[in-house]
Amino acid sequence: MTELSGRATVDPLIEERVVKRVIVFLVTHGVAVAVGFALGIYLLPILTAPPSPDAAALEAEAAGATYTTELTRDLRGSDLLHWGEGTISLTDGMIVHEGTLAPGPDYKLYLTDRFVEHEDEFEPIKANAVQIGDVKTFGGFLLDVPENVDINAYTSVVIWCEAFGEFITAGQYR
Repeated sequence: MTELSGRATVDPLIEERVVKRVIVFLVTHGVAVAVGFALGIYLLPILTAPPSPDAAALEAEAAGATYTTELTRDLRGSDLLHWGEGTISLTDGMIVHEGTLAPGPDYKLYLTDRFVEHEDEFEPIKANAVQIGDVKTFGGFLLDVPENVDINAYTSVVIWCEAFGEFITAGQYR
């Protein structure tokens, strides 16, 4: 520091180093916060998910199914973080999933009148789809079909992440 006319001045090189350190600090800590937030969004549903129904209960409910369909990972809208596999069985009163879903927040199961395999196909018909319920487990689930829903009026199931508008998986049952 030097003093000119009664005021202290800072060496420009020291000032430049301090500014660079502050910028590096803000960038590195900002990235750490962003990564932590993203991991929290991904891991929170896994950590807070209720236990999946046991295999025997799923199998018993699926035994009297009117329709079944297979879920596969190779759909156009599926990727590393958004996928489902296994079997969906439908009765007049119950939808049963025996398999696995990629974990995530705010999953909903919809019935649609046509098969879709990507969000760009689902979003235009979402208003005509019927939401059956929340999918809260990722190793199989049971969902009651509301009394006012006729599964025969639809052809496909879609599992959708409502929070992020992401397609997870789908299957055509008739």
